[in-house]
Amino acid sequence: MELNAHNKQEYPPMHTAEHILNQTMVRMFGCPRSKNTHIERKKSKCDYLLNECPSDEQVAAIEAQVNAIIAAALPVTISYVSKEEAADIVDLSKLPEDVSDTLRIVRVGEYDACACIGAHVENSKEIGQFRIISHSFDNGVWRVRFKLNEPSC
Repeated sequence: MELNAHNKQEYPPMHTAEHILNQTMVRMFGCPRSKNTHIERKKSKCDYLLNECPSDEQVAAIEAQVNAIIAAALPVTISYVSKEEAADIVDLSKLPEDVSDTLRIVRVGEYDACACIGAHVENSKEIGQFRIISHSFDNGVWRVRFKLNEPSC
């Protein structure tokens, strides 16, 4: 079986953008990282548990913050730490019970750290421009849909 570029794990720029979006939401709204995520090359979506729909100004601020982090050209690094050490760095609540004692931590500069097995870019500048294309709010869940414009080299 051949993996293609549409496989969830196979498009590093979008996957790394999701990490930055998650941290931006945590910082701006104090909410958990995305409850449900669907990452693809053409467009992606994330669901966040919020008390109310973000205003147009807040949506613009989310987009601006994600793009500021991308533009900051932060290194994306991977380290392996014990589950005990990881508990001080990341939220382990979403991990399966049978997860190994060593976790792979992906960091986007000093901005975000997350336990993740996916593929990522080496530097945030490789992501391109982040654009929120639509969003909706239903029963305490804010769904945001986004795209990336290819980076201009």
